[in-house]
Amino acid sequence: MFVDNVKITVRSGKGGDGAVAFRHEKYVPLGGPSGGDGGRGGDIILRANEGMNTLMDFRYKRIFKADPGQNGQIKGMYGHKADPVYINVPTGTSVYDVDNGHLIGDLTENNQELVVAKGGDGGRGNIHFATSKNQAPELAENGEPGQEKHIKLELKLIADVGLVGFPSVGKSTLLSVATSAKPKIAAYHFTTLSPNLGMVRLDNGNDFVIADLPGLIEGASNGVGLGIQFLRHVERTRVLLHLVDMDPNSGRDPMEDYQAIRKELGNYDENVLKRPEIIVPTKLDVPGSQERLDEFKKQLPDDVDIFPISSIQHTGVKALLNHTSEVLSKAEPIHFDVQTQENKDYNYEPEEKAFTIEKDPEYEHSFIVKGKKVESLLQRTNMDHQDGIMRFARQLKSMGIEDALIKAGAESGDSVTILDFTFEFI
Repeated sequence: MFVDNVKITVRSGKGGDGAVAFRHEKYVPLGGPSGGDGGRGGDIILRANEGMNTLMDFRYKRIFKADPGQNGQIKGMYGHKADPVYINVPTGTSVYDVDNGHLIGDLTENNQELVVAKGGDGGRGNIHFATSKNQAPELAENGEPGQEKHIKLELKLIADVGLVGFPSVGKSTLLSVATSAKPKIAAYHFTTLSPNLGMVRLDNGNDFVIADLPGLIEGASNGVGLGIQFLRHVERTRVLLHLVDMDPNSGRDPMEDYQAIRKELGNYDENVLKRPEIIVPTKLDVPGSQERLDEFKKQLPDDVDIFPISSIQHTGVKALLNHTSEVLSKAEPIHFDVQTQENKDYNYEPEEKAFTIEKDPEYEHSFIVKGKKVESLLQRTNMDHQDGIMRFARQLKSMGIEDALIKAGAESGDSVTILDFTFEFI
């Protein structure tokens, strides 16, 4: 089964906690702090694999988790960092953030990697917090929480040549004749329900990948028929073979079909129309098709690239494939517009407030403090030791939270909540 669009959840590993420990060795009086740092949590990394051509595997597993880093140890020993989790995806996969719709990255080359969720940093052990005033600190940091992201994987097949045209014009038949692929072939619309790939190998040693792209009909770019599901695969084909039915008994007009498909491709992505196109009139073995072809040619500009064929009789197929190889060798490579840290377009956004203070609507004399910075500070504070609690209180004061609570009407004895931690305001 062909699957080209899935949503998954990834969770990187939490960083290991720093340790609070002291040296207890014979003949070493007042040994001092020796708590080591926690290890880094595991990353979630996507890796392109050219051996895959579908996202089918993700229908059965949608959640991927990395291990946390090891906690710091005594005697200044650092915790081990966790191994990253690698997720194989087909070459040609685009990765989007579901929450904001932004493109995270594009995996277009074999073995290319993309970090989609970074593991949390390990917390520092008390070995780092010794000062001249406090030479035995009971103070260490918790590891940084891992990231959780909801991402969408969208496969866009990377093929050198794409076969486009209305249903039942002979795309699957041509693919079966030109390659070793065995697509389903029948005399009714929408026989092909998913893209098929095949490798063309020519006598001169050249080869190229060809894709049968199904479901294109008039209105496909607006969601009619199956085309909208597979139009994305046209984006990455360097040459288009546009098949047009010459059967006089089909009840269709070749020129109207040709123009309709061109219109749908342009509506989806104008850049597709700029790529080399070879017009391929098909079914030349049907009586009356030659006359229809002559009439079709009269309606085309003189400089068009046209190669009539009969896939059933194999007439013109070899010449078409050789010509396609020549056109492909001169075609411009496709440049993928990938948003990275180097080329990201930044739009000015007002700086987010460090914190906000709200009155708890359910309880009187209760306040809620929110903000990424203060929440992260809480998560990294080890509350098991008095030194950690005092350091947290000093940091809240230095951030201006104490003054802000007073302005908001907080009095001694009121409760203040940050995430799931509640303390008494004094």
